[in-house]
Amino acid sequence: MATLPTYDTKNPAAMDYPEHERTYSGFLALFKWGTVAVVILLILMAFFLL
Repeated sequence: MATLPTYDTKNPAAMDYPEHERTYSGFLALFKWGTVAVVILLILMAFFLL
């Protein structure tokens, strides 16, 4: 079982910035492709349902 990471709240410089940036990049990619998927879905709905 994986252990939980420990955080030093008194020393913000100890933050794992590469992991933070990787997580944020993943969030932005998910948001971008999710938005593209919703737009495509709406276009297809307008085409086939109207």
